[in-house]
Amino acid sequence: MTQDLFSYHGDQQLKRHAPLADRMRPRSLDEFVGQSAIIAEGRLLRRAISADRVGNLLLHGPPGVGKTTLARIIATHTRAHFSSLNAVLAGVKELRVEVEAARSRLERHALRTILFVDEVHRFNSSQQDALLPWVENGTLFLIGATTENPYFEVNKALVSRFRLFRLQPLTSADLNSLLTRALSDCERGYGERRVEISEIAADHLVSVANGDARSLLNALELAVESTMPDAQGVIHINLAIAEESIQERAVLYDKQGDAHFDTISAFIKSLRGSDADASMFWLARMIEAGENPRFIFRRMLIAAAEDIGLADPQAIVVVQACAAAFERIGLPEGLYPLSQAALYLASAEKSNSLQAFFEAVRTVREFDQQEVPNHLRDPHRDKEAFGDGLGYRYPHAFAENWVSQQYLPDALQGEVFWKPSRHGWEGKRRLKMLNRRAIQLAAAKELSKAYPLVVSNGPELPDIERWIQRQLNQNNERLDSLRKYLWSGVSWQRHDRVLIIGEQSLIWLLDPLREVPEGGVTILSNKSQNPKRLLAELDLMDSLMRPRFVDDVSQLLQKISKNQTFEWIGGRLFGDDISGRNSRALWAAINQRTTDQTGLRLLISCPMLGPATALIQLLDNQSNCKGKNPLLVKISDKEKVWLAKHCKVKSFSDQLEKSGWKITIDSYEELISLNLEKDLVDRWLTSNSLYRNFLEDQFSTNLLNQFVEIAGNFIGQSLPQKLIHYRLIGQRVINS
Repeated sequence: MTQDLFSYHGDQQLKRHAPLADRMRPRSLDEFVGQSAIIAEGRLLRRAISADRVGNLLLHGPPGVGKTTLARIIATHTRAHFSSLNAVLAGVKELRVEVEAARSRLERHALRTILFVDEVHRFNSSQQDALLPWVENGTLFLIGATTENPYFEVNKALVSRFRLFRLQPLTSADLNSLLTRALSDCERGYGERRVEISEIAADHLVSVANGDARSLLNALELAVESTMPDAQGVIHINLAIAEESIQERAVLYDKQGDAHFDTISAFIKSLRGSDADASMFWLARMIEAGENPRFIFRRMLIAAAEDIGLADPQAIVVVQACAAAFERIGLPEGLYPLSQAALYLASAEKSNSLQAFFEAVRTVREFDQQEVPNHLRDPHRDKEAFGDGLGYRYPHAFAENWVSQQYLPDALQGEVFWKPSRHGWEGKRRLKMLNRRAIQLAAAKELSKAYPLVVSNGPELPDIERWIQRQLNQNNERLDSLRKYLWSGVSWQRHDRVLIIGEQSLIWLLDPLREVPEGGVTILSNKSQNPKRLLAELDLMDSLMRPRFVDDVSQLLQKISKNQTFEWIGGRLFGDDISGRNSRALWAAINQRTTDQTGLRLLISCPMLGPATALIQLLDNQSNCKGKNPLLVKISDKEKVWLAKHCKVKSFSDQLEKSGWKITIDSYEELISLNLEKDLVDRWLTSNSLYRNFLEDQFSTNLLNQFVEIAGNFIGQSLPQKLIHYRLIGQRVINS
């Protein structure tokens, strides 16, 4: 007991004297700051943590953004045994000890093990290979954290078994929140001391920390601990103290990983976009971080050919000359020719017409009829026997040193590879080259071209994709076209959270389900129909990926946390869904779960022909029927008014705009044929249906029965129907 007591007090001492960044480490998801794209309410990782189904994870991102902290939070939420290693200190021996312990727990107690490996990229290839079989057979689940790009630093076989999450640098708002918390927390921060930090000093610490929480808290700790309090016991942190505590912004640049490739990518794209200022910035960033200028010159030589090419053939000459000058001069004066080359490329005319070669390569690989035309063959060997080379016309023997003749294989006549731009050197020669191409094409015999079938060699569809394909196969082409119309043009983010409303068919959720695997889909059914069929289909999915089903407005507010908002609201509604109190209550609830910039995609379908009107058209189309049925005409006249009343899309759009949505509307009309069956008539007239209520309000029971009798005479025939589909495209603008 004495040892335990000393151990306890020792732990308390360690915590008390731990660095501020370690003391302030969040202990729960609610305390965690930043990374809302992956752990906000409703998103996949948060759902997985809550359900204790984290599996194999790889967290990668820059230092100080919460990778290790997130792993520790997972440890507090799991029922599995949690162990941790640091790849800097551990080797294969320590790995084997952890694996044996995990296997023992699994065999003796059926207890799973989660092994957290910090700085996992520090393991060499053989150490990473040692983990693979135990991850593969489920002996343990692995959570890795790395500051490097896992696709470069972690074995491909291991990466393929992870779910990867990329953590971003913290925003200024996140860092300000951490700073405030550290100054006010009495248990772990400086809440018991009187610390006052000026606004400009706080802004400086946040700015120079550059998204790194650890850097911020370390600087704050140094500032507080090294500053003497005044006579009243107040520690004042001004700008001068802040500047001494965090003296310079570190340039995040690793020459083998993301920063290296991302920065050179930004540089090349700035050259391609003719932005000289951005080109100078990214060039300076690379040089300041110690990038090899020879690597930069090599990439500029590529850009001179790829992005400028024949628009300015001198570009590659200038870059080559500047590279040679750099070799003779060296640093630091060599920065002049380096920047000269970059500015020349940024200012030059642009053309990527040299891509013609790769178009030609594609044709060479895909096309099997590549025989050299007879007149282009070498005449020195087979001219006498086979006539090789006969018919070739020597261009220099003609005016302008050019003559029209065939140069491509017979079956490729008319194929176009080079597409000269209108700019620079090649722009001046473009018309002449195009005219010559047209003359040659007219002079050559054009043959039909046959291309081989290109077969996909992609990997087998995962479970979620197979489920989606199964749903697509169950729906007809018409609904599939409406689905594409609804979602076309949406720019999905993988972590988006989507609310689908008015759900009667699962087809409307297939696109978001496929596109937002790290976000999530919630279904709100505003219909009173039995949801058993939909739920049965959803039950076929893995529970972690399964959309959440909410069957009324009150459940939306009760079951969905007020902290969870949706990036997209969408679905398919009908005219009666957008009118009356139910619609207002629905959108009042939805608006509580949206933010500024939430997107909206709604498809509102309105029938333009009621059943009676459709029956009149059916009768008109039959040659043996003359005149109109008086009862149907009577009902039809009332139907038209009733249908218009239940499809007030403009009024609905105005209602949304008043509550903070910016809406645009487009539409198209659709003509379809419905097979008139008894169950369709029954649906029209089922108890409490809108159409039956309409008939009972307008007509007697006797006339209603007559209508049923008339409809029954046409069972099995095709009933014409006309629909108008309105697409509402919107965005939440409550803060504008």
